[in-house]
Amino acid sequence: MSTVVLLLVTGLGLGALYFLVASGLSLIYGLMGVLNFAHGSFLTLGAFLGWEAARRLGADSWGTFAISLIVGALAGAGVATITELTLIRPLYLRHIEQVLVTVGLSLATVALFDGIWGTDPAYIAGPAWFKDTTDILGARIPNDRFVAIFCAVLVLAGLVLFLKRTRYGLIIRAGVENRAMVTALGIDVRRAFTLVFAIGGAAAGLGGVLASHYFGYVSPLLGGSLLIFAFIVTVIGGLGSLSGAAIASVGVAVLQQFANFYFGIGDFVVVLALAVVLLVRPRGLLGAAA
Repeated sequence: MSTVVLLLVTGLGLGALYFLVASGLSLIYGLMGVLNFAHGSFLTLGAFLGWEAARRLGADSWGTFAISLIVGALAGAGVATITELTLIRPLYLRHIEQVLVTVGLSLATVALFDGIWGTDPAYIAGPAWFKDTTDILGARIPNDRFVAIFCAVLVLAGLVLFLKRTRYGLIIRAGVENRAMVTALGIDVRRAFTLVFAIGGAAAGLGGVLASHYFGYVSPLLGGSLLIFAFIVTVIGGLGSLSGAAIASVGVAVLQQFANFYFGIGDFVVVLALAVVLLVRPRGLLGAAA
């Protein structure tokens, strides 16, 4: 029983990381029709700058951890905004060019991170509480998993409230439905779409800092490895569906944990699940019908 509980909770923690990356992918595609293959670079940059902030402050405290989260989120939002303004905006409705540019950016940034921070992993230490465990039904759960889950829930709630309760959220949803009409009303939809990219980048940067604590290190390849599973989650949940991404994140991560523990084939099982979903329900669990 304790093993099952351990795998479930650690799976939820991993699913939280997947969601923080997939939420930005799903939001950007659902509202803007952009497949951003450079999204993992936002995560890696957020992780490295969050690690740099914690290292320079020199104290493994909750205050330092909070600052690293803020730095990571701001870094992700900043680079995402610059990417949208300089590379994506001129290429709206040109999907092949978008893919080529973002794939090229992701490869270039890995080389850039290698040059700045080196190819070896940089190990990270958080608050002392992270090193402890909490007993749940006999299972000793690493405490940092709970922080990742808590942050993912906050991000999900914040995104839903932003889209449904704020003026900019209304503009974004209206712009997706009929961009020409919203523009005719004198509203600059491009500014709202830039904000969407920034929010997605902030979620990725936040996820990068949390991922560095989950895995215990930062490396130039961290974002790329998580991005693969985030894309799988986004497709399974339904492209553009935030709630679908949340459900798929949990399902994929828990399935992966159990398959890895009992059979050692977690990644294969996840890819198999993707294939089944594409064959049975191509639009994903909660994706809109074509």
